[in-house]
Amino acid sequence: MKQILIRLLLTIPVLWLVVSLVFLLIHLVPGDPIQTMLGDGATAADITSLRHQYHLDLPLHLQYFEYWKGVLRGDLGESIRLHDSVAHLIVQRYPYTLVLTLCALAVGLLLALPAGIAAAVRRGHLTDQALSVVSLFGLSVPGLALGPVLILVFSILLGWLPVSGANNGGSKAIDWHYLILPAIAMGASLAAILTRMVRTAMLEELGQDYIRTARAKGLTESAVVWRHALPNALVPIVTVVGLQFGALLAGAIVTEKIFSWPGLGRLVVDAISNRDYALVQGCLLSIGLTYILVNLLTDVVYRWINPRMRA
Repeated sequence: MKQILIRLLLTIPVLWLVVSLVFLLIHLVPGDPIQTMLGDGATAADITSLRHQYHLDLPLHLQYFEYWKGVLRGDLGESIRLHDSVAHLIVQRYPYTLVLTLCALAVGLLLALPAGIAAAVRRGHLTDQALSVVSLFGLSVPGLALGPVLILVFSILLGWLPVSGANNGGSKAIDWHYLILPAIAMGASLAAILTRMVRTAMLEELGQDYIRTARAKGLTESAVVWRHALPNALVPIVTVVGLQFGALLAGAIVTEKIFSWPGLGRLVVDAISNRDYALVQGCLLSIGLTYILVNLLTDVVYRWINPRMRA
């Protein structure tokens, strides 16, 4: 418990660094958000008034302190383009990104675990070689290229699944038909990474002395693999899954844009295009906070499945 509390305290400077880097980088992007919002026909008085309203007439260091004062109060500011509070927009969009990321993670695990175990058990055989080729292909194809291919095949040519969006009409509930293609596009590369990781971890465990002892006692091969080797092989895999969760959040930005998925990723892209400082900062802050919390949860799970870490 003490180690978890220490890790929780260490997330504070990490979060501060994330917020500071996001603030500085977004202000280095060329362009004036007020000019972009008002257009070329805006008067100087209108520009001056709006810049004062959003504190953009202050020096950069004062804008930084104003932003932090708002964050500490729970106020992430107001979107320049959408004229709504950033917190409200994040609350609306965050569930879509979280559901998509979790489904992509589920796709990756459902594909990788049996494939990695089969490759390890059948080491050197045709199954192992075929799965190695497939996983290498999955690593080589980015989601940016896989997404349009999935849309072309399953939506346009076959007509099985919808092209884009998250639901029908004005419904707020996510329709699983709309979720399949973006989840596969995000989960395929993760499955390729985890397949190779599971294979390596399983091969290491299958070569241990306790596995030979289990086989000598007459246990079936399935019991040796599933009851003895796999639980120990999960220790390094959990760490990789926690790290890859952050990669999925980053990949969601591209995937959501391709499939018009109404999550945080699409919101970030639109906000960057419009130089919407407060919205970009708020979205990336929430993504960074999620990544930090997931890594903290990974540490907890790691200690739970590994008794030596608890000691």
